[in-house]
Amino acid sequence: MAAQTLTVAGRKFILLPKREYEKLRTLARAAAEGDEPALPRPDAQGNYPAVEFARASLARKIVRRRRAAGLTQADLARRAGIRPETLNRIERAKASADVGTVEKIVRAIEKTESETH
Repeated sequence: MAAQTLTVAGRKFILLPKREYEKLRTLARAAAEGDEPALPRPDAQGNYPAVEFARASLARKIVRRRRAAGLTQADLARRAGIRPETLNRIERAKASADVGTVEKIVRAIEKTESETH
């Protein structure tokens, strides 16, 4: 990212490419909406349930990257060659994704990102 600093009337501003600004805006909106799946709470010994934690962590990463790429769930599912219902369940941390499905999702996001740069 090629950001520049600009001072106007004693106040500093950051100039950055519009695409980078849009990514940051999308990420901030998602964080404000709080619609990412919550991470599970630890038990009395401080241990997290592994499967639930893994599902939620993966879901949060996919949601953030999908939004930063400017894709809807339907767009990403189509590009990844998976059913929209499958992506929805993965993003809500209601289902575990196998390695092949995760690879399809990642490739689709990366391809979208490379098309926009």
